[in-house]
Amino acid sequence: MNKRARFDDSSKAVVNFLKREVGEISTRSFANRLGALEDFVLRLGLLRKLERHKGCVNTVSFNAAGDVLVSGSDDRRVILWNWEAGKVKISFQSGHNNNVFQAKFMPYTDDRSIVTCAADGQVRHAQVLNGGRVETSLLGSHQGRAHKLAIEPGSPYIFYTCGEDGLVQRFDLRTGAAVELFTCQSVGSRAGYMSTVQLNAIAMDPRNPNLVVVAGSDEYARLYDIRKCGGEGSTDSGKPADCYCPPHLIGDEHVGITGLAFSELSELLVSYNDEYIYLFNRDMGLGPNPNAVSPVSLGSDTSEMGAEKVVNCTPQVYKGHRNCETVKGVNFFGPKCEYVISGSDCGRIFIWRKKGGELIRVMKADEDVVNCIEPHPHMTMLASSGIESDVKIWTPNSRHRATLPEKIEQNPKPRGWMHRLALPEEVMMQLFSLRRRRNSIPERGRENSTPTPNRDILELIMTFSNSNSDGSSDYNAGDASED
Repeated sequence: MNKRARFDDSSKAVVNFLKREVGEISTRSFANRLGALEDFVLRLGLLRKLERHKGCVNTVSFNAAGDVLVSGSDDRRVILWNWEAGKVKISFQSGHNNNVFQAKFMPYTDDRSIVTCAADGQVRHAQVLNGGRVETSLLGSHQGRAHKLAIEPGSPYIFYTCGEDGLVQRFDLRTGAAVELFTCQSVGSRAGYMSTVQLNAIAMDPRNPNLVVVAGSDEYARLYDIRKCGGEGSTDSGKPADCYCPPHLIGDEHVGITGLAFSELSELLVSYNDEYIYLFNRDMGLGPNPNAVSPVSLGSDTSEMGAEKVVNCTPQVYKGHRNCETVKGVNFFGPKCEYVISGSDCGRIFIWRKKGGELIRVMKADEDVVNCIEPHPHMTMLASSGIESDVKIWTPNSRHRATLPEKIEQNPKPRGWMHRLALPEEVMMQLFSLRRRRNSIPERGRENSTPTPNRDILELIMTFSNSNSDGSSDYNAGDASED
């Protein structure tokens, strides 16, 4: 059976090559067909390790051409790699006071403009000058850790950040100014003890740069239209345009979201802590007020609307990995996003077919945990990083097609790091968030509201106290690795 499959894939490659030579298919179509071959995915092997960091590597990202890779680490350094030669092009101190969580090239800047965010909450800009000298500057900050940033498609100037203070900010490198767009508010029962959602992930729709999705310490991925955010006097500012969540997780206080990714078709990948990965189409949203939707109403067939919800709100699921210990990303792979990829607590990379959710590949990639997997923009290759202090480059260089190991599925452990307030600064972060939200309420709105600062503070202290009573140290250990 394996020999027949190998012959079939080779035949497809040869036929496509001949069609390209005689002009029956374009060069781009040829590259897409070749890059999507499952045979290449099954032959992925370790090409080399990029070793220079002195701490966990929390972020890897390619430039647009794909010839340079940028990485950031717990050592607070940012490194630009010639990954093909395995050599460092530029290495510099980021200027951050804590672990670098994300670093990305700004497009159309000749790889000279890099933006970063980190565990110190800072958002910084690095400029590569002539001669390789690098200057860094502080653009803004979050109250609490800033895990991720998202660049506006095609823009060399504008990008967005999110943090554990629940705040989403927009930055414009032309002015260096930060605009606070909104603070993501908790809903349902969580709102009673956690006023804001601690955000771990942010992504922009490549087809519509006005749409941004954020997610964090609750079950919802929230989609916002940024044209309606941040405006003075806007009553819709801070309200999502749509929310996404698998029906069975609505109201589940034991889950959160660690990773988000958009496909070129605007499909949304959502990776859950203590759970699985789900793929949503645009019509699977629950609407702007997820608190009004319950699993019971979704499962009800007493009306046409209920039946429609059952169909529309059933996303594709991807199982087998384990996501409990760290903030893991998730991504698409392939020229047309034919595959889904994720790291795992078991130190392996998992690859599924996007359509149908079948697991086709598992690769050992770290002695502890794999956090980041970044696909090359044009080739069938990957870069990965995790708890170890190196970056690994994967290409289809194996002579043999890989097979799945006998035991794959990792059973999620209950209550991961996300659901414990183990650090005093996190309590302070929530208090800062409460103050920001109250200060942003118009005077007219304050007359109709009943501030209860003492109650809020008491509830936060009780939550902090209860969460520390289990004596667990997993959260503190995870902080050193990011993520």
